[in-house]
Amino acid sequence: MSTRFIAAAREYLLDQYLPQIRMSVNAVGEADVWWRPIEGSNSIGNLILHIEGNARQWILGGVAGRTDARDRDAEFAAHEGRSTASLLEQLGTTFRQIDLALSSVTPEQLDDTRLIQGARTTVFNAIFHVVEHVSMHTGQIIQLAKWRAPGAVRLYDATSTSFTPLWKPEPRDS
Repeated sequence: MSTRFIAAAREYLLDQYLPQIRMSVNAVGEADVWWRPIEGSNSIGNLILHIEGNARQWILGGVAGRTDARDRDAEFAAHEGRSTASLLEQLGTTFRQIDLALSSVTPEQLDDTRLIQGARTTVFNAIFHVVEHVSMHTGQIIQLAKWRAPGAVRLYDATSTSFTPLWKPEPRDS
């Protein structure tokens, strides 16, 4: 069961959430990536920066033990700047690094404790946190893209009676 948990986490991050984010971002214009519905809310760009920073900190830093320097406030403060291509490239690179890091986590390590963002947690909880955190923000990105490009964001085959996704899994670094 533990190996299935790790495999599922990898599949959700690289095979579902990242392609859904890519499809949503590619459906909107460059300026729409930094659009905020109201002041104090987040844009697609902010959410991508935040997902990347959080996942990097929790998995690459916390679980894999790599050095990480995250500026969480900057993730939300940005109002413009980075292109969609740059945002997606950075997110893709980080997710592929996370996939590789998770591929080396053993079931025995899931109960190991780590200190992440000043709190003690287990490797299991850190992985679970990242998957649910990315899931929540992916939904927000999809919603923002649907508001900015009505009808352009299609993630599933709506004519099929089966649950057929229109995205393709990301390539894996081996």
